[in-house]
Amino acid sequence: MTEPSLPVRRVSAGQLPTVGVEEEYFLVDPRTRSIVPAGPAVAARAAGEVGDLVTKEFALCQVEGRTPPCHSAGELRGELERVRTALVAAARAEGLELCASGTAVLQEPGPVLVADHPRYQAGRAQYGSLMDDFAISALHVHVHLPDRGLAVLTANHLRPWLPLLIALSANSPFHRGRDTGYASWRTVIRSRFPCLGPPPYAGSLAEHERLAVVIAGTEAMLDAGMPFWDLRPNPRLPTLEIRAMDVLQDVDDAVAVTLLLRALVVTAAGRAQGGDPGPAWAGEVLRAACWRAARDGWSGQGFHPWTGRSRPMADLAEELVAFVRPALEEFGDLDNVTALFHRLAARGDGASRQRAWAAGDGGQAAVVDQLVLATARDCGTRR
Repeated sequence: MTEPSLPVRRVSAGQLPTVGVEEEYFLVDPRTRSIVPAGPAVAARAAGEVGDLVTKEFALCQVEGRTPPCHSAGELRGELERVRTALVAAARAEGLELCASGTAVLQEPGPVLVADHPRYQAGRAQYGSLMDDFAISALHVHVHLPDRGLAVLTANHLRPWLPLLIALSANSPFHRGRDTGYASWRTVIRSRFPCLGPPPYAGSLAEHERLAVVIAGTEAMLDAGMPFWDLRPNPRLPTLEIRAMDVLQDVDDAVAVTLLLRALVVTAAGRAQGGDPGPAWAGEVLRAACWRAARDGWSGQGFHPWTGRSRPMADLAEELVAFVRPALEEFGDLDNVTALFHRLAARGDGASRQRAWAAGDGGQAAVVDQLVLATARDCGTRR
């Protein structure tokens, strides 16, 4: 497979596609540093400040914050800071802290407590003990793309970039008090499920929907209308949703990743509109590449989207920026994105930072403390 040579065509000439972000966070006890099942109370309190931009999650130890559709980097950063500020304040009013990590660093023994909701209980009934430690925090990015058929064809182009997205966002090396040996243990937890991970390659929306129906018929998926693949046309919103990333510690990183994905979606949609079908890598190949990215993170070798050969993640990132550079420059986002990769080169991914904190005298308790500080940074609230 070789890099496509078709010229880039814009999805909507002269228009800046909106983006939106969802972030999931853990709630932790500042004394024990363990997760606490207080999501409903914290979400309800924060809703008094930001309304439906916050919500409780499947696991009671988590809350979710989301932004409205945003056009610019400044607008997106402001909305993320506003939502994080409300959740940090609400958590502290409950005697707790907000923690942006892909998995719980410290946790009491026993299964995760989940909300008493029919859908959540159906998941437990269908998947059994797979749900016992299914408390993971992600960054979901939505890019406006109102044509669902085009969204499916665009996702075909994004599929082979998923390992790089996992690596650059890796922020979950610890789980229940131990170092897993992985940079993104959240990705590994998700990969246990038969219906999570890279989506199947589909030549049309009809094929995408047919595959979901067939998989749901095996009971590997709860609902064919709401697949939880890493890429999907959102079931309720006119967006292509990218779900592969761990939640990031810093707002600036979340903004930069979102802007990078907007440029990638616009570039890929232009290719799809021009008749380029995208590289049709088998799902088994991509799952293997995602596994390696989850193990090694930013410091490892990655999967080249067009050749399949192993390359350093930093080299792949350079190729990605070159690939989407026209869109980044058109939208004024190039500096934000290049700054992200400069930060990764200087400090490593979130997993590297967590391990560096754990190497000090405080161990994993210090990891939680530093994550709490990073989550609240620039959010207008301090202890």
